[in-house]
Amino acid sequence: MGIVTSKPKKPKYRVSVKTGDVQFAGTDADVYLAFYDGNGKRSRDVKLDVIWRNDFERGSTDVFKLGDLGLTGPIMQIEVWRGRLPDDWYVEKVEIERMGEGETDVFPVHRWIRKQTRLKLTRWDSVLPQFDPNLEQRQREMEEMRANYELMVPQEGLPPKIKNLPPDEDFSADYKWNVAKRRVNIRMQQKISSLTTGRFKTLDDLINVYEGVLGTPKGVENWRDDREFGRQRLSGCNPNRITLCTEVPNNFAVTNEMVEPFLEGRSLDDALQANRIFMVNYKVMEDLDLETSDGRQLCCPMCLLYRDINDELNPIAIQLFQHGDQNPVFLPSDPPYTWLLAKMWFNNADASFHQSTTHIGLTHLMAEPFAVSAKRQLSRSHPLFKLMAPHFIFLIPINFKALATLMAPNAWVDENMGIGRQGTYNLIKKVLKEWRLDVQGTLPADLKNRGVDDPDILPGYYFRDDATLLFNAIHKYIRMVVEAVYDDPSKITEDYELQAWAKEIVTPAEEGGCGMQGISGNGQFTTTDQIVAVVTAVVYICSAGHAAANFAQYDEYGFPPNYPAYLHGQPPRDKTPRTEQDIIDQLPDKSKTLEMMVITRMLSDRSTNGLGMFEVEYMYDPVGTKAVAEFRKDLDKIHEIIKERNKTRKQPYTYLDPREVPNAISI
Repeated sequence: MGIVTSKPKKPKYRVSVKTGDVQFAGTDADVYLAFYDGNGKRSRDVKLDVIWRNDFERGSTDVFKLGDLGLTGPIMQIEVWRGRLPDDWYVEKVEIERMGEGETDVFPVHRWIRKQTRLKLTRWDSVLPQFDPNLEQRQREMEEMRANYELMVPQEGLPPKIKNLPPDEDFSADYKWNVAKRRVNIRMQQKISSLTTGRFKTLDDLINVYEGVLGTPKGVENWRDDREFGRQRLSGCNPNRITLCTEVPNNFAVTNEMVEPFLEGRSLDDALQANRIFMVNYKVMEDLDLETSDGRQLCCPMCLLYRDINDELNPIAIQLFQHGDQNPVFLPSDPPYTWLLAKMWFNNADASFHQSTTHIGLTHLMAEPFAVSAKRQLSRSHPLFKLMAPHFIFLIPINFKALATLMAPNAWVDENMGIGRQGTYNLIKKVLKEWRLDVQGTLPADLKNRGVDDPDILPGYYFRDDATLLFNAIHKYIRMVVEAVYDDPSKITEDYELQAWAKEIVTPAEEGGCGMQGISGNGQFTTTDQIVAVVTAVVYICSAGHAAANFAQYDEYGFPPNYPAYLHGQPPRDKTPRTEQDIIDQLPDKSKTLEMMVITRMLSDRSTNGLGMFEVEYMYDPVGTKAVAEFRKDLDKIHEIIKERNKTRKQPYTYLDPREVPNAISI
């Protein structure tokens, strides 16, 4: 069968080929296509080439016009291969427009075309393994994926991670994860010469450094106010720790006499029964081994908060340790700087938990094994892979490069977070012993478990209100796809790729799996509800969950007295009156302040598309395209709802506007 070049006199087909945006994706080899119609008839071999143009460069889209191929109707399959040059070629998709008919047949590829290998794909490339006409090819690909995406356990008790970074994950946006380079660039751009050495003399000195620098973080405003402290529990970096308090723990030495002056004429028992008392308890941080040599201190505090007649949340009692002597209950009536220092040490513990667990542990580290396992067990032709892939797109390289840099020994976390690197890992391990995807990892269950799901009980909980909208939209979107794909229960049980993924998720990490708890079906899916529950939770964690934990960082951490990641000296053990100088003495020096400003400003950047507007499209089949269109409509409605809510809120909450929420963990 002869080969012809793409120089037709009367074009009948317009072929667009997009080369992927991954490292070494382009090729200089000759590229060929063959086409099949619905009757199985095959075209001649077609060489794709435009003279005097360098085709198939990384990230490019090349267009070719072809004449009559002797086929009728839509193109149902294609075969693609390349010449003898040694460079492999990564293809994102092939689109074939039938000119004059107004119809386009799309073939998402998302694969490497190797030398002397022919890749055959069906239209839309969305097929369960038991129905794939190219099964042998599919099985070869899965063997390669499992070899490239190996799981390893970095430390006993931590979630598994990728062993080596595959080239498919090395996107062109590499600059985003070069933390050291970006940090230097931000310093140079801002020209912050006065923030390098020494300590601040007054709090006003610290406030004044923000003029014309990185922008003033919101934490500068009202940071001394008790209502601002209450707001942090509801819409700050760490909004998923507050619980309804129905009974004060025995080891919290608070009494009715202590707090009655702050309860608007109620007794403590009355306020508890009226569901007006809330609590944040960091018992999990007790006896936490920081493994540092410089005598750092962290508290394991408890705090009671009261919802007043104006629905403001106010702290009424803080105890900085779970047990021990010299462990007073600090009160709003204590000397002003003493009470302020108690709040700062509480926030230091809250920040340590946030950065180590809420942010790093329960989004970055928790999402990675789900992503790696999906790439190991689900073919790129699998409808569920295509559903989840946009939400995994930057996760693995970010964890491998940027997170590894920040978490290296004696690097940023060790130097600028009081909890330090190993303390971070030790806290994550403690939390993961109790963490379950179907409770803490599923928003409605988590809210109910903490007793804060009812807006009448806790008004002004902006995180809950906006996150619930996003969770429900994600759940609806996932369900639309899953129920259409698995319209017969036998398709679930016979889908051996799906079952392999389910099994690997729950297999203990020491046995080569992910070791996840709280997985619906416990390693064997039998219903669409089970699949929807797991996939919804994972997609939410990678998108809205990470956004809530990440994008408030500069606003909170950027002004250290508001949310101190590092404090010097000892937590207060008595109620002796303190001064402003005592506050200054425990705050980070200028160098640490600058590091916190620069890194949290960088982490708070939005540099990717909003939720639903995917960086790479994977689903082109009728089921997927319909679901995506509906999802985008729902997200547009949510954007308008949140915009209206923020007009009347006491403080706007923008972190979960879907246009601000990335599809994946992209920073």
